[in-house]
Amino acid sequence: MASLLEQLRGMTTVVSDSGDINSIEQFKPTDSTTNPSLIAAAAQMPAYQSIVDGVLRQARAEAGPAASDQTVAALAFKELAVAFGLKILAIIPGRVSTEVDARLSYDTEKSIATAREIIAQYEKAGISRVRVLIKLASTWEGIKAAEVLEKEGIHCNMTLLFGLHQAIACAEAKVTLISPFVGRILDWYKKDTGKDYSGAEDPGVQSVTTIYNYYKKFGYKTVVMGASFRNIGEIIELAGCDLLTIAPKLLAELESTDGTLERKLDPAKAASSDGHKITISKQTFDTFHAENRMATDKLKEGIESFSKALEDLEQLLVKRLSELSQKQPFGAQ
Repeated sequence: MASLLEQLRGMTTVVSDSGDINSIEQFKPTDSTTNPSLIAAAAQMPAYQSIVDGVLRQARAEAGPAASDQTVAALAFKELAVAFGLKILAIIPGRVSTEVDARLSYDTEKSIATAREIIAQYEKAGISRVRVLIKLASTWEGIKAAEVLEKEGIHCNMTLLFGLHQAIACAEAKVTLISPFVGRILDWYKKDTGKDYSGAEDPGVQSVTTIYNYYKKFGYKTVVMGASFRNIGEIIELAGCDLLTIAPKLLAELESTDGTLERKLDPAKAASSDGHKITISKQTFDTFHAENRMATDKLKEGIESFSKALEDLEQLLVKRLSELSQKQPFGAQ
């Protein structure tokens, strides 16, 4: 009998949620996603020191010998995610998601400018923009940035998405893809209620199911990629979702597990699902968001967490730059 992973591939596009290139080579996903925490973790692995060092040396050359280590590290930081993205794209047939600085989540114009810079780096390296998804936080400002970028042919992946109001705003902005966070929703409800959840009762599973059915019922082109899983039970309940981005540990568990995988999400079933169409304005978005304690808490927490990971990564780069300078001064032959 085929493994659960093999069966899942027959109904859902499987994406690797990792910055670990070796694990991506192992599981051969169609696409791959990264985020600041994953890039920061990968940057500390000895296997990828050459990527980090190469980016730092290039940044030093671009900044000039008079630039401070902090300035060079900040420049390298902007280029590191793309460097990992390029390595990943050499392995996978599909797309890589690269994230805009989370600290810009409430600044539409700076998010747009940063996204354009990221795409320019990929295109300079010979990668078409069709193989890159720009990740933006699903704030109102992030969604408005994505709306502009999509019109320029820069496709977006909306992350830190926890509520239907965010999903509808993304669909109305005609973004390419959304990444509702299953596991983080579960975490919030477990902490808030003191209960445990499994199977179809999992609040994260229910959220993604509702969003998927809404999109298919009303004919939106935006696709749904469930993300942030805590266990394979959540993945099993979302079999049939357009895409699922899964960490290597859970990919391995799915690969080693046999059984029959039932398709749970299906466009035909979604057509007869309950619900009416909602139009989202800035006012209604803010109202829905304020009324949804979970979405409010998790969006704020997610942005703060990703921002902290970026700050830690910048400090890591400053430290590594100093180590490289001591070994061999930049510019020395």
